Amino acid sequence: MDILLKEIFVGKPKTVGQKEAIEPMEREWTSGIFKEPVHGPIWVGKTNVSGDGQADLKNHGGPEKAIFAYPSSHYLYWQEELKTADIRPGGMGENFSLEYVKEEQISIGDTFQVGEVMIQVSQPRQPCWKPARRFKRKELALLIQNTGKTGWYFRVLQEGTVQEGDKLILLERPHPEWTIAQCNYVMHVDKQNMELAQELANIELLATNWRKTLADRVDKRQVKDIRKRVLGPNE
Repeated sequence: MDILLKEIFVGKPKTVGQKEAIEPMEREWTSGIFKEPVHGPIWVGKTNVSGDGQADLKNHGGPEKAIFAYPSSHYLYWQEELKTADIRPGGMGENFSLEYVKEEQISIGDTFQVGEVMIQVSQPRQPCWKPARRFKRKELALLIQNTGKTGWYFRVLQEGTVQEGDKLILLERPHPEWTIAQCNYVMHVDKQNMELAQELANIELLATNWRKTLADRVDKRQVKDIRKRVLGPNE
């Protein structure tokens, strides 16, 4: 597997929009989704990339979501699907824009060396309403989820510096069957398959929040309502 760290993006939370706007998509909101490219060596710590930040620390950031990675090749799809050139690398709020890889090729627990840093795949991204707000497309979170073009998160096992152009070297693959694509399928498509949900919930290297969501689904025989997450205040 030959994966390239094509670009690195960071950004602090920013407030945009209008307080008194009538249209929900135009209202004021704060997010760390607005990232800018950085060049040269940059420090990667246990909870984030240096210079990066999140507005909603309950649902973003932290050790399980230290780095958000997104395949750079997805942007051509989104430009064609949404008929806009405005959505381009960095637009989904990713820290690492990766080349030569997609969700079908990355699995939970995959461990990589990149520069001085050792990172491990923890979970797929579950898109919220903020990409939709950014690009003024109310249905975008659902599109991201339903297409499986979600990207994924890394936890950081060893801190250090990385820079654009570094290669990701695969060190360990404990769960090749549990690709990001397969995880998305279980969580969002085959939602009534409690056997698969339990099997995925048992993967110790899967992020805690995903394991809990799946375990609750099995225990209650009930799928969690996603409307608040994907539409939120955009409705």
